[in-house]
Amino acid sequence: MEWRRDLPWHATRDPWGILVCEVMAQQTTLARVAQRWGPFLARFPTPAAMAREPAAEVVRWWSGLGYNRRALHLHRAATVIFEDHGGVLPDDLEGLLALPGVGPYTARAVLAFAFEREVGIVDTNTARVLARWTGECLGPAAVQQAADEEVPAGQAWAWNQAMLDLGATVCRRRVPRCGECPVSEDCSWHSAGRPDPDPAEGTAGVSVGQSIFAGSDRQGRGALVAALRLGDVAQSEVAATMGWPEDPERARRVAGRLIDDGLVRRRGGGYALA
Repeated sequence: MEWRRDLPWHATRDPWGILVCEVMAQQTTLARVAQRWGPFLARFPTPAAMAREPAAEVVRWWSGLGYNRRALHLHRAATVIFEDHGGVLPDDLEGLLALPGVGPYTARAVLAFAFEREVGIVDTNTARVLARWTGECLGPAAVQQAADEEVPAGQAWAWNQAMLDLGATVCRRRVPRCGECPVSEDCSWHSAGRPDPDPAEGTAGVSVGQSIFAGSDRQGRGALVAALRLGDVAQSEVAATMGWPEDPERARRVAGRLIDDGLVRRRGGGYALA
């Protein structure tokens, strides 16, 4: 079916590889993840391999994947897996949720795609499908319950992958392709004539537009970390590096938050990757 995506991690059931993929895919396009996932895993093939490296090395390899804090979370998770679990990912929801940076979606994705457990995955795509399918705006508990209840016995991997693909390629936010949907006849919203309001709007898990990036603190943070991948940055150069040459106080404040996050440290008269 043309709405089914062919992505490199579909061929693996390796829990670590799937965890890496899911952390990468948080707020990063799958096209970019598809390019970077293989080389990144070759560099850090196991939790132990990552845990033995300094966090700065992981951040360097994370270049171009956005939100460097996620690289730190992944390094911390690898360390916990290595030190507390013998290098093997937990295979239960509680154990996965206890890992740094792992939330409900990521934990269930590992359970479904690595261990093939019968749990439903809720992201912006699956939540939109479920809301339209049921014809209801769903709260957090309701959307997770609906996702879990619909998983056919013994088909957790295929079902969840199909739901993700369906939401990403057919049941889209602005222009849903209902004529191409394999379940349109069972969709409450479609059967009712797609009335306003769309039940997906306001359903838990369905994303809304992000804040403007240009000129934001996020942009400045990213610019400084990108420069630090190439070498230390002197205190006198930080504001210009972050794009705010006329606002050194803002640069100092945002750089301080990077230090608090563990991404950056002071060295000599400037900054370096942690």
